[in-house]
Amino acid sequence: MNGSLKSYLAPSRERGMTTVGFLILIAFVGLFAFAALRLTPIYLNYIKVNGVLDGVYEEFDSQNPSRAALRTSIGRRFDVESVSVISERDVKVTPDDGGFLVAAQYDHTTPFIGNLFFTVKFDKSVLVRR
Repeated sequence: MNGSLKSYLAPSRERGMTTVGFLILIAFVGLFAFAALRLTPIYLNYIKVNGVLDGVYEEFDSQNPSRAALRTSIGRRFDVESVSVISERDVKVTPDDGGFLVAAQYDHTTPFIGNLFFTVKFDKSVLVRR
């Protein structure tokens, strides 16, 4: 038999993805997409907190602020930005060398699937000089 005729008559292996493989791939991608959907609001909230602390720094740096003025500004900014995970009482304003250290340290937990949860820890601080 001729070589080319033999390869023509022999069954060839099909290449590509099977239905089961495709379903597994879709489930895997869907799991990561769902995780991203659950984590996105947490990081968006952190961006707001980060913006509040940076705004307090820009407003009061080298202006000789008082602790009360810093707390009032943080509270107003949290109201404007609609930050709900952390309150202005949770932000620590401590005297430091030549100013105040304004620190927001908090954990945010959100459910994922069943009894699995994501817990994300955030730590942001700025030094407001006098």
